[in-house]
Parts: sequence; C-alpha cells; structure tokens
Amino acid sequence: MSRIPFNRPFIVGKELYYIAQAVQGGHLAGDGAFTKKCNEWMEREFGAKKVLLTHSCTAALDMSALLCDLEPGDEVIMPSFTFVSTANAFALRDAHIRFVDIRPDTLNMDEKLIEAAVTRKTRAIVPVHYAGVSCEMDMIMEIACRHDLLVVEDAAQGVNATYKGRYLGTIGHLGTYSFHETKNFISGEGGAVVVNDDRFIERAEIIREKGTNRSKFFRGEVDKYTWVDIGSSFLPSEIVAAFLYAQLEEADTITRKRQEIFRYYTDQLEPLVRRGFIRMPAAPEGCRHNAHLFYLIVETEREDRGRLIAHLKKKGIGAVFHYVPLHTSPMGRKMGYSEGDLPVTEEMSERLIRLPCYYELTREDQDRVIDGVREFFGDT
Repeated sequence: MSRIPFNRPFIVGKELYYIAQAVQGGHLAGDGAFTKKCNEWMEREFGAKKVLLTHSCTAALDMSALLCDLEPGDEVIMPSFTFVSTANAFALRDAHIRFVDIRPDTLNMDEKLIEAAVTRKTRAIVPVHYAGVSCEMDMIMEIACRHDLLVVEDAAQGVNATYKGRYLGTIGHLGTYSFHETKNFISGEGGAVVVNDDRFIERAEIIREKGTNRSKFFRGEVDKYTWVDIGSSFLPSEIVAAFLYAQLEEADTITRKRQEIFRYYTDQLEPLVRRGFIRMPAAPEGCRHNAHLFYLIVETEREDRGRLIAHLKKKGIGAVFHYVPLHTSPMGRKMGYSEGDLPVTEEMSERLIRLPCYYELTREDQDRVIDGVREFFGDT
C-alpha cells in the first residue's frame, strides 16, 4: 500500500518553461520580468496598492516590522498560535510581544480580547489568518484606528481568501504572503509584502533593496542610487518568480480543487461531529476560505490526538499537529509567559490534527484517510 504524505508540492505545468525563459532572458537576479509579472498579477487580482515579491514570508514580515519603525520597548499584539516568524520579525526590532488568546471556533486571535491588551506602548496589531479563514478584520481595524495603531496581516495561509469581499492581506496597512511549498501557490520558498498605505510604498522599495534607492534609479527618477535607509536583500531570484507566475496563472483552478477536497472531508466526517468525537474548521459569515488546510479538533481525551496520529501513521497516512504555542516555548518563557496564560490556545493546540490536503490528493487516497479516522473512533 502506497504512503499518503501530509503534503505534496503541485506542479501546474509551465514552471520549467517559464524558468527557461528567465534563463534565456539573461536576468536571473531579482526584479526581472517575472517578478514584475507576479507583483502586477497580485495587485490586479487582489486589488492591492503595491505588492513586492520577497524570498520568503519571513522576509515580508521582517520588512513589515521595519516599516512599523518600532523603538525598543514598543509593544506588538499578536496570537501565540502562529509560526515563529510572526513573532521573530518584531522581537528582532526589540519590541515586546503581547500574546492574545484565540477563538475556539476559527483559532484566530480573539478580537474581543485585543483592546484590553492595548497600552500606551502599543504600536501594532498582527492578526494571523489561520487556515485561510479571516480574522474579524472590521473590529480589528476599528480598534487600530481608535488607538492610532498599525495593522500587519499575516496572511501566509490566506492567499486568495477573502473577508467580506476583500482579499486577505489587502485590509491592514501592510500584509504578508507565503509561497512556501506547503502553501496553495508555491515557489519552493517565496513570499510577498502587500503595501496598502501610500505612506509606506517608497520606503518599502528602499528597505527591500538593501536600504538603497535603486528602484528609483531603474525608473530614471535619480541619476545614481545610494544608501538612504536601513534594509536588507529581500528579493527573490527570477527563477523563483518564474516558477510562482505559472502557479498564479492557475490560482482559481488550484483553489477550486482544494475546496472540493475540503468539502468531501467535511461531508464524510460529519457523522463524527454529530457523535461528539471531533470538530471541523469553521468559517464565519462573510469569510471565504481558500481550503489551505483541513484540520480536526479532537473533542474526546487530549491523548486521543496523539493516538490518532499514530493510528494513521501505521496505515501509511501522514497527519501532523500544528504549532506549539509560542508563549509556552523557551523563548516565550524568557518573555515572561507561562502555561495557563492563554487557555484556549493551549487547549486547541493539544487537540488539533491536520489531515493531508493537497491538489493531487486522489479521491481513493482521501477515502483511505477518512476510513482511518472513522475506524479510530469506531465509526466503520
């Protein structure tokens, strides 16, 4: 019996052709023709003011933290249930991370807890759109406006998902995307920063180009470029951009197929929900998710999550847990946090299991996964 991996990168077909075009074009460094095509595609399709491709979402978060112009001791509000890059970007600027608990339904930061975390030192809010389901952005933006705070959307998992008709990453002052091989649209590594506030567009270009005004030089706006600000090398190569452009051209096709897989899981596992064994992902009204991942919350004993993963592994099925909450990590403890501080985050992280969800997952293999889950709970 063949193994079903947790993830399998999907190749749409034109990636190598576009890479060959980039090589033959003689421009393999950043900001060539394919980088521009990717930027323009996202600006047009998502309605973003400015998109700048980066070599990772971590890089896009680092750029966003620099654009926030933080000073040591400034505070940034975010969930603990997220990848380390979300926190690292701001911790590297000597900011204090204020972790906020999550909602038990969407696993997104609980918008009702944000305002209580705001202090006179708060400078930014970083909502993370878990599993491609939007945070409650209207309330978050209202809080930010009331307290004169910046909002940086971590939409690493939310590319091509929407909140009340607006694409994730385009609602806050800044947004970030990931094109890592585990995401819906991939380039191996890769990311993008989305600039939605005119105040940051020029500086974003400078920071991305090692702190120089090189972009202005290539547009003919200055006769030579020089060092004008802090920055780093955040550009991806043209090979990465060429690969990504082939994926973006098929974005709707990829999304539809993933949503079909998501719906089949939902339909087939619903009996386990009715019997009280599991809970499945929830998308509030007005949120169109992108089927980035499919997870279960085990509603029985906590130990069942580990046993279920082991049960599926024996059947050749790759299923995994997700984040260890950042506030309970060694770094989180150094920041003064401890277990018990964010009870919903801790509870959900110990009960969550992610099932295989990728474009080439066949119906036969998906049935194997579903049968494995149902067998574990005695529902065969």
